[in-house]
Amino acid sequence: MADLNNSKQNSDLRVPKHIAIIMDGNGRWAKRLGQPRIAGHKEGMNNVKRIAIAANNLGVNVLSLYAFSTENWTRPSKEVNFLMRLPVDFFGTFMPDLIKENIRVMVTGFTDKLPAKTRKAVFDAIEDTKQNTGMILNFAFNYGGRAEIVHAAKILAIKAKNDEIDPENIDDESFSEQLLTGPLGDLADPDLLIRTSGEERISNFMLWQMAYSEMVFDETYWPDFTADNLVEDIKIFNDRDRRFGSV
Repeated sequence: MADLNNSKQNSDLRVPKHIAIIMDGNGRWAKRLGQPRIAGHKEGMNNVKRIAIAANNLGVNVLSLYAFSTENWTRPSKEVNFLMRLPVDFFGTFMPDLIKENIRVMVTGFTDKLPAKTRKAVFDAIEDTKQNTGMILNFAFNYGGRAEIVHAAKILAIKAKNDEIDPENIDDESFSEQLLTGPLGDLADPDLLIRTSGEERISNFMLWQMAYSEMVFDETYWPDFTADNLVEDIKIFNDRDRRFGSV
């Protein structure tokens, strides 16, 4: 197993600037233990802190976590309500640690659709950490890749209609700027995507941004995913030859 305290070992790692994680397997983790699904979500929330600190210590610039998708609203209302309370509990509990670790919070998603208490917790966290200069902890909350692309297209269409831009001048860069990840600038595209629990799909996550991301599908359920797992997955990333379409 990898050891985060082994500085020699970690110094050999080529750490991705932006890691995105689909935190999957909370429900199955709970079922395996004979507990309700919400117990898995609660433990998954606790693990966010551990992995965020580990990623920050490794030198990751952006850690994007897929916390709640636009499709998750179709889940049972009891589960959805619990998930909406998680940001309130998370930031209420872990804010001192985030500030201590110099981690800055960002949220990518359609936050206007969130319940008032959830939205307040999110915006308070962004405000309380805006002076931090370390890793950006980016929560994809009420996020969907297709909806994001449509949203960006609408913005550009309105600008073109109002003669603010020439449609002929729209390119990859100008389109990327209109995406919800636009504030991340050059760090918007993940170098590495990790999905836990063994599922092998991207589930409408950062469809535009992951055009050239390396993907690792880890068998570990998210609540059991450790800093050692993170390092091992980065090692897999290190073994990849990223050619970006060239030879």
